[in-house]
Amino acid sequence: MATVSPPVATSASAIVDAVLGFIEAGGCSDEQFDALAQRMFAYQFARNEPYRRFCQGRGATPRNVRGWRDIPAVPIDAFKQLTLRCQLPAPSDRVFMTSGTTRAEVKGRHHHPTLAVYDRSMLRNFSQRFMLGSGPLPMGILFPTETEMANSSLAHYLALAVRDFGTADSRYFVSTQGMDSVGLKQTLRAAVDSGQPCALLGASYSFVHLIDEFAQQGLAFRLPAGSKLLDTGGYKGHSRDLPLEAFYAALSQTFGVPREQCINMYGMTELSTQFYDNGNAQVPSVKSGPHWIRSRLVDPLTGREVARGERGILIHCDLANFNSVTSILTEDVGVEVDGGFLLLGRAAGAQAKGCSLAVEEFIQAQAT
Repeated sequence: MATVSPPVATSASAIVDAVLGFIEAGGCSDEQFDALAQRMFAYQFARNEPYRRFCQGRGATPRNVRGWRDIPAVPIDAFKQLTLRCQLPAPSDRVFMTSGTTRAEVKGRHHHPTLAVYDRSMLRNFSQRFMLGSGPLPMGILFPTETEMANSSLAHYLALAVRDFGTADSRYFVSTQGMDSVGLKQTLRAAVDSGQPCALLGASYSFVHLIDEFAQQGLAFRLPAGSKLLDTGGYKGHSRDLPLEAFYAALSQTFGVPREQCINMYGMTELSTQFYDNGNAQVPSVKSGPHWIRSRLVDPLTGREVARGERGILIHCDLANFNSVTSILTEDVGVEVDGGFLLLGRAAGAQAKGCSLAVEEFIQAQAT
């Protein structure tokens, strides 16, 4: 029987070029996705020592990984414990850090020796999923600028959105000092008077603050047809919690935007690609990603994939994650459905225990 040679580890520049070319393609077959996933795995196995130790402990090497489902997934909390990178650090690197909920919390770090891949991933996906072929829109950003939050992947994401898809009169209405709700109300009134569609993008908790403030003032707007809202990030202790149905009902009522145009972006610092839904007329909405990222659901205690329709923990294989690891075990519960997956919340109980054990396994692999 003929032996199958493992993918050959290659240079960083060749990997970057391969991923950029893959993103620019109109789509891919299963075989094409697996081929690049195998090549990325060989590259990361050779150059990312903590990851290599983890994979060796699981008996996974470039010789026996045959597709993206075989690639060991790193638990997301490992980004807080160790440096996961393939290229040596340089002064020009960008490092995105998780937000955390307390000052003392250890933050995860995602190292980017170049943002060429991240930026191309974001821009191509955003244009296809949020802009949907529409022209530039005046954008109101409900999050601080990239200058104020240089280590925030969301700040960079929103800066790209404004740069490439916003009009010259786009504005930020949140800073590290707080929210300029007075300026935002003036801008919203001007949009209503002019009939010019606009877009509001920002953290979910910023929208909650506005919903509450406008309700107290008896304010509601009916933004022009074609206006869009994008929320992301959840609440994370920054505002009161709202059930999804109540949140999107209030969002639509407060800004006069149909729930079909109230779009949620699901992303994370540890990934380089985002997921979107097609609006939130019904919740939970179906999330899906572009052709360069794939997801599966597992039982965190066994690592086995769950049957379609059953709850599991999401694993994402993001081929834009060229410098860290492609495959990440999240702490998010989901279920596979037609067209993507439903996001059902954070792991709890046995599922949370399974995620914790996965982190312990990763750390123990470094001691061997």
